[in-house]
Amino acid sequence: MKKTSERELDIPVVIEKDGDGYYAFCPTLQGCYAQAETYEELMGNLADVIRLHIKVSS
Repeated sequence: MKKTSERELDIPVVIEKDGDGYYAFCPTLQGCYAQAETYEELMGNLADVIRLHIKVSS
């Protein structure tokens, strides 16, 4: 069984609020965008996108 490890990274993000909810992107990770109706949902979506980007890039 393959063992995976997680580590914490400080990645800058830009978060914007509009009439439909929230939108965020990572300027340092090309293609990492997320949106959601609530801030909490946005942060979960963005974390998933960042994890996937790092996994695919490595």
